Amino acid sequence: MKTELDARALAARDWARQQLGRPAAGFAPASADASFRRYFRLVDGEDSWVLMDAPPAQEDCVPFLKVTALMHAAGLNAPQVLAQDLVAGFLLLSDLGHRTWLPVLGADNAATYFEAALQALVRWQQASRPGVLPAYDRALLGRELQLFPDWFVEHHLGRRFDAVERGLWETVCDRLLDSALAQPTVFVHRDFMPRNLMVSDPNPGILDYQDAVMGPISYDVISLFKDAFISWPQAVVDDGLRRYWVLAREAGLPVDPDVDQFRLQAERMGSQRHLKVLGIFARIRYRDGKPQYLEDAPRFVGYLRARCAVDAEMAPLADLLDRLGLST
Repeated sequence: MKTELDARALAARDWARQQLGRPAAGFAPASADASFRRYFRLVDGEDSWVLMDAPPAQEDCVPFLKVTALMHAAGLNAPQVLAQDLVAGFLLLSDLGHRTWLPVLGADNAATYFEAALQALVRWQQASRPGVLPAYDRALLGRELQLFPDWFVEHHLGRRFDAVERGLWETVCDRLLDSALAQPTVFVHRDFMPRNLMVSDPNPGILDYQDAVMGPISYDVISLFKDAFISWPQAVVDDGLRRYWVLAREAGLPVDPDVDQFRLQAERMGSQRHLKVLGIFARIRYRDGKPQYLEDAPRFVGYLRARCAVDAEMAPLADLLDRLGLST
């Protein structure tokens, strides 16, 4: 079935074809994400390219360009930027392929795929330099956490914290932020998960890194194993965190010398991310009209409940989830 293109898509198509000198190249939607960005694929014979459409009123292409250069400098497989029109918000990119890791990753190949991801992550972190990327500081981490009461609790659950719940929430936030900010800082992709990794050569191709920051060293690795769209047994998570820790130590990265302490830091970092994502998914549904993301809310509640069951510092979060009626 032929997809009707809106005026902006038609303008993007004409621009991309002109940049390529391929006036007959096929042009069709490739994917969309949780932001206002969307992607189209151009095909001419056996050649293909990707067009990123990032409306300037909502999106800024400059961070994408900056982080792309950092990724390439680190020896990672990120798209090549072939042409750009920052006024229009169009980027013409090389095509890393049609398949993300999400549909192909399974128990039979997870070890091989995760090893490739961890090797890439270590290279990314080894390239870290201060003053290059924005700081993942207390203010930013705190704003992310605030998405949970502002969007998930208020808009999705239809209520607000009472005085007791507000006290529990503030305690949870302080503990999670203190743990995150006690960690060494490195380059952070900020959404390093199978949906943003492409089956490519070399593997993985890496996408969706425009929000990269300088932040806690455990952030990306816990994002990989405590994913938004696929859950792994805790034993797989523990093994993956240990493997990363070994690679990071061998590479001279400043992970905690105690692997169990590192795992604790990573899991608490994950809890901050899970609360943020619950808020983001609610915002995407109620503000942006994309309801499908919130269907994964039970996964994140499950992550949080499992953490509360083994981490005494997270007891206030367990109490808060009880009061909100959130269970797996």
